[in-house]
Amino acid sequence: MRRINLRAVGLAAAALGLVVAAGCQANTNQDGGGEQADYCGKKIGFFGALTGENAAIVIPSRDGAKLAFKQYNEANPDCQLEMVEFDTQGDPDQAATFAQQVVSDQDFLGVIGGAFSGETHGTIPVYQGGGVPMISPSATRVDLSGRPGITVFHRVVGHDGTQSAAIAKFLRDEGATKVFLIDDGNAYGAGLTSELAKRLDEADPKIPYVTDKIQEEQTIFDATVAKIQAEQPDYIFYGGYPREAAPLWRQIRSAGITAQLLGADGLYDPQLASITEGAAEGAIITCPCLPAEEAAGTFSEDFEAEYGTAPGSYGAEGYDAAKVFIDVISAGASTREEVLAGIKAYDKQGASKHIKFDAGGDVDPSVVVVWSYEVTSDGLEPLKPLGVQ
Repeated sequence: MRRINLRAVGLAAAALGLVVAAGCQANTNQDGGGEQADYCGKKIGFFGALTGENAAIVIPSRDGAKLAFKQYNEANPDCQLEMVEFDTQGDPDQAATFAQQVVSDQDFLGVIGGAFSGETHGTIPVYQGGGVPMISPSATRVDLSGRPGITVFHRVVGHDGTQSAAIAKFLRDEGATKVFLIDDGNAYGAGLTSELAKRLDEADPKIPYVTDKIQEEQTIFDATVAKIQAEQPDYIFYGGYPREAAPLWRQIRSAGITAQLLGADGLYDPQLASITEGAAEGAIITCPCLPAEEAAGTFSEDFEAEYGTAPGSYGAEGYDAAKVFIDVISAGASTREEVLAGIKAYDKQGASKHIKFDAGGDVDPSVVVVWSYEVTSDGLEPLKPLGVQ
């Protein structure tokens, strides 16, 4: 397994206090005296919704991360690294409790997560206070990155500014005449839908739109359906997760509304057609995540060999987030400060894209590609990559 050299990427070891065992040998992870390297046995957390109605969006990224750790540990039997899973069920309060546990255990050198924007937003200050580096595979809200005083947050996925621009261009190219925008009021859904509204305002020509909000855990949508009937849009965009989308889209179709349904990565669930009882079939879903066949290297083949299925949403991004931690730690970083420094200096091709973080923790937007998918009875069928305005 090829490893990065922290000094080779410009880190000043003396200034950062890096303690790298100069005698480390490939696949032995021992210093010159035969002792185990300081980073052996260290832990990385993974936190996200692993159960519950929105878990299908998160499981592939968890499995991608697990694969990366399995590959490393099989190649390094004498120096294991551990990934510890925390099931937040997408609840920011549960995520905050888990974050405190991670911060208090010095064996944790970082976390992969959060998976959703809301739980990520709520835990960033906790992890910042503990100096715990974060790498999210799928949290896309724009203002998660670049926050004043925040140094620990990073993500390997493009943010909603890029995705909303791609959706707006798609609507313009498709000749949309009126768009009905609905969001669920949470950090992800409201943030993405707000970004999309801005892009529609900037479109040339502008695309008329109407907005509406629902609530998390809402199940009856008579008022929203009535508004859609009155406005007669040709596209309906929903910013949120499957739990609310399922009854919402069923009721829209039951009312005889035939407008094209459109959603973003929060709805990237292979079971979307099933849980909506067919209402979602033909819907377009966008995601800054790759179809399995587009991933670099052998990731897709390795994933399918391990799990018996192709990678789903953010599977490659989960793998990449784990690989950043594994590469940095196996190069000799054994403290949170050293790991954070290694992440800041990381510059390497991943499965999903080339991974290099800017000062705010984002990957280079030029390497982010937003894909469109069509919901079918068999899952999500990749259509094409979408350009931006």
